[in-house]
Amino acid sequence: MVEINETENSEKKGLNFVEQLVYDDLQEGKNGGRLNTRFPPEPNGYLHIGHAKAICMDFGIAEKFGGTCNLRFDDTNPVKEDVEYVDAIREDIHWLGFDWGDREYYASDYFPKLYDLAIRLIKEGKAYVDDQTSEQIASQKGTPTTPGTESPYRNRSVEENLDLFERMNNGEFEEGARVLRAKIDMASSNMHFRDPIMYRIIKHPHHRTGTTWNVYPMYDFAHGQSDYFEGVTHSICTLEFVPHRPLYEYYVKELADESYCPRQIEFNRLNLTYTVMSKRKLLQLVKEGLVAGWDDPRMPTICGMRRRGYTPDSIKNFISTIGYTKYEALNSISLLEHAVREDLNKNATRVMAVVNPLKVIITNYPERETEMVEMENNPEQENSGVHTMPFSREIYIEREDFMENPPKKYFRLAPDCEVRLKGAYIIKCTGVKKDSAGNIEEVYCTYDADTRSGLPGSARKVKGTLHWVSAQHAKDATVRIYDRLFDVENPATETERDFREMLNPESLKVISGVKIEPFLAENAVVGNKFQFQRIGYFTPDYDSNPDNIIFNRTIALKDSWEKAQKK
Repeated sequence: MVEINETENSEKKGLNFVEQLVYDDLQEGKNGGRLNTRFPPEPNGYLHIGHAKAICMDFGIAEKFGGTCNLRFDDTNPVKEDVEYVDAIREDIHWLGFDWGDREYYASDYFPKLYDLAIRLIKEGKAYVDDQTSEQIASQKGTPTTPGTESPYRNRSVEENLDLFERMNNGEFEEGARVLRAKIDMASSNMHFRDPIMYRIIKHPHHRTGTTWNVYPMYDFAHGQSDYFEGVTHSICTLEFVPHRPLYEYYVKELADESYCPRQIEFNRLNLTYTVMSKRKLLQLVKEGLVAGWDDPRMPTICGMRRRGYTPDSIKNFISTIGYTKYEALNSISLLEHAVREDLNKNATRVMAVVNPLKVIITNYPERETEMVEMENNPEQENSGVHTMPFSREIYIEREDFMENPPKKYFRLAPDCEVRLKGAYIIKCTGVKKDSAGNIEEVYCTYDADTRSGLPGSARKVKGTLHWVSAQHAKDATVRIYDRLFDVENPATETERDFREMLNPESLKVISGVKIEPFLAENAVVGNKFQFQRIGYFTPDYDSNPDNIIFNRTIALKDSWEKAQKK
């Protein structure tokens, strides 16, 4: 029996409703006091952040109460499944910080047991083979207020049903020619009880069982039974399965007894603004080349978020913030972005990068001299340390940080104005050089040698502080600026338009010729997180290498999108 310690007991009031139900079951000693959950992904695509919410629940609740969580692949449709997806799912769960130990299972592990159960139900008169097409079966279902019509094949003999089902599995019939249905109640108020399909014919090799099977179980039949075979005590899923719960319980009770029976509990799914969560639509984006793959940093997939620079903690903190309820909701993506900023602010290394460079020549600084200045790695971390950065006569600043004719209260660089170069000196603009078209090519400044940061005399204050890099030592890089994939808040509600028409044309901008400090170039390793001072949070892309340094912008320093939408 799982023990609930006093600390957990004292925190009982802080439990979400799913945790409360599990807690009560454990206190009552149900299922011998065991707790065993499962995460059951279909290996037909990559996981997205909605799955991350389920992962945090399934694995998290097991951790909270000292139970176990299985990973079970729901591989009941070989047409859509692939080993690539199995491997990706494993990687994503591990990246989020969870592990299933030696409890990796597949629905296909139970195909023999499920088949035997189907045979038993046929023998007991609880299942029959139907020769009708899917369209005919659907037309006979009725409506929630009118009963359905019984199939003309509903009362076949047990012997005929056994013979036909065996021949279905032997491959004698074409796909769609016959199905096995449960014989329940065509007048039930629950549409799922109107003789649901248990097995259909699929003649496609399975990634684990090959061509052994020609009939495959439907989700509603396979899921609860697989839970039972594994010893799962709590089958936690999303709200769309509420109407399926009676059928789940109906099938499970064909196996369970008073000593052990799985329990299905439902919570609200995760919906995000400016996002689609449909696997079908995400696959469509990938196949049509509208994104660069499942791990495109604009995608809501876990691998896409990982590539973009999101952290496991930021995703888990976001999920904890929105919580688990019994009501569907549309969550603002700004909440997720806030969680990402909050985590990266604490953990990202501060560095210098100039995205739109403008050369500044400090005319009174020695031409051949270079000095090293210290830069704090992260002011949010007490022991983060420092790194050094070269300072020289010629530097780059952001072009947007200079204005020849500035408005009032402009605190960046302008003629006869002073600014501080972060970590270095105060400089004053003395002139500019323009090309034949009147565009500024260079800015000329002088520096105050007594104002170097950290030295006596550096206390002199000016209102503006700029980031910069030494022109002589700067390395070139490319940055990819990602934004929201859709420009409509809730694409799912725009039923009159194709979802592809709502893609944000500004969701990706590629900027080359970015100037970065040497320390950043040396540490441009996949997985490292950086804050480009005054610009945003960035991480090296998978395509990056020492000869072609590429950074993905994870997130801007501030949420400018919400403000723009309100204007």
